[in-house]
Amino acid sequence: MSGRAVAVTGLGLVTPAGFGAAATWEHFLGGGPTARTDPWLAGLNVDFSCPVDEYDAAGLLGGRLARRLDRFAQLAVLAAREAVADARLDPAQWDGTRVGVVLGVSANSVQSYRAEYARLEQGRADQVSPLMLPRSIPNMAAGEVSLDLGALGPSLVTSTACASGTTALALACDLVRAGTCDLVLAGGTDSPRFPMVATAFDRLGALSRRGHDPAGASRPFDADRDGFVLGEGAGVLVLERAEHARARGVRPRAHLAGHGSAADGYHFTAPHPDGAGLARALGTALADAGLAPYEIGHVNAHGTGTALNDVAEAAALRQVFLRPPPVTANKSVIGHTMGAAGAIEAALTVLALQNRLIPPTANLDRMDERIELDVVTKVPRPLALPAAVSVSCGFGGQNAAVVLTAA
Repeated sequence: MSGRAVAVTGLGLVTPAGFGAAATWEHFLGGGPTARTDPWLAGLNVDFSCPVDEYDAAGLLGGRLARRLDRFAQLAVLAAREAVADARLDPAQWDGTRVGVVLGVSANSVQSYRAEYARLEQGRADQVSPLMLPRSIPNMAAGEVSLDLGALGPSLVTSTACASGTTALALACDLVRAGTCDLVLAGGTDSPRFPMVATAFDRLGALSRRGHDPAGASRPFDADRDGFVLGEGAGVLVLERAEHARARGVRPRAHLAGHGSAADGYHFTAPHPDGAGLARALGTALADAGLAPYEIGHVNAHGTGTALNDVAEAAALRQVFLRPPPVTANKSVIGHTMGAAGAIEAALTVLALQNRLIPPTANLDRMDERIELDVVTKVPRPLALPAAVSVSCGFGGQNAAVVLTAA
């Protein structure tokens, strides 16, 4: 492993599988999907999603803050608070100028736009909230976390479509490596389960229409897959200089050892059929980590369950690994959380390394014969090697990968 590895000292998760990292992990070990009929999508061709269970925003955040924040920012603040507590950090005691925030966002502010635009269309312009813009601009995910926790270093948002969360981890890693920050709260957040988003993805042919069986709709690598399922959530990891963590007496959960990014340059929505860009991103991440492909014991796949992505991703993994290590696809359980996906999946990869267990992929009943991967199904499987990769892809030919190693 490269000496440039960065410590992961805290995790925070708010997902359809549970409120908090521990609850989310326990649900994943059981492998049960979370997709269900969604009243927010009633009347659409696709009327199901993977929602976060309802929570008392006012009770958790305070009424004033809850009213100010769009849902995607609420999720980010809640996940960041958990990550900070998990890392045994006290914002009242840290040097905030040495603490950064980097969050990936993709769909962001759909909730606020929808509500306020309805007022405008109804001729009630004088009732459009003055909080409309502060609620909705994507940088407010990071901005509100910075405000909430007193993080006074760089406060940034990455937007590389569905690779945004992984890109945020890569940028945060570089801020720590460069000495710009002692620690960075890094991850992603999104809440895209709204009628226009669902309709737009459906029109693209990207969403599953398995309305008769929502729980079975998200089925990465399965021969009967027909698209992804919208999800929502947030994942935040505390990335910290190893020396800084040692000085605090904190043992890391894992290390972020390397990262890589590459563009397909092929199509505005479809992945390169040979997975060329993803293979390059993976190669760069492994080289950055100082690890060979045979030293990787697990791949947390992008695994959307779309016809093109799964085949292209399998091709990329076979290019890099020849015989890829055991694979899991978290989207089978919680759907596609867009800008949060890479961060949530990286956090689950950290938990897999800590627990030496690979959680199963849901709904994989009959492998697509074009996909030659060893996918973990039904029950968790022991993780044999202390290193894993988490990969993400997105519209525009975005590809990103991170290498994580056991502490």
